Amino acid sequence: MIKKIFPWIVFVAFFVLLIIGFSSKDEMNKYASSMMQKQASAATIHSGENLIDSLYNYTQSNLDYQITFLEFGSTGCSACKRMESVMQTIQTEYPHQVQVVFRNVSEKENLELMKYYGIASIPTQIFLDEMGEEIFRHSGFFSENEIKNKVLNRIN
Repeated sequence: MIKKIFPWIVFVAFFVLLIIGFSSKDEMNKYASSMMQKQASAATIHSGENLIDSLYNYTQSNLDYQITFLEFGSTGCSACKRMESVMQTIQTEYPHQVQVVFRNVSEKENLELMKYYGIASIPTQIFLDEMGEEIFRHSGFFSENEIKNKVLNRIN
């Protein structure tokens, strides 16, 4: 009797753990990101702040962008590939309001910025306001409609 029930118990336990893991993936990613950010050195934080300020603080640079759509991904990632069309659409529909920037995580020059933001998984989208301050973050595929509803609705 036990030999017949045991495989089902294991299967149900595995399935329950799978559901719990999937439903809490965002919290796990936020935790991993915060741990990575805490491990960033003072030099990394300082250089990251300076880089963000020089590139994405539009109030200082007198550019008209209201939001930066910062995408961390890779060319070999399937979800990142799907994000390419989303980024292109946002860039086409909001050419003067949103600056879309792709950062390839496999390129050395993006390592410090990844540490600064605590990038734990790809793709990760970080949205910055006109002063370069983070206003929203998402990991995984993020559809065009979700971006418009959750982030771009603040654009006049």
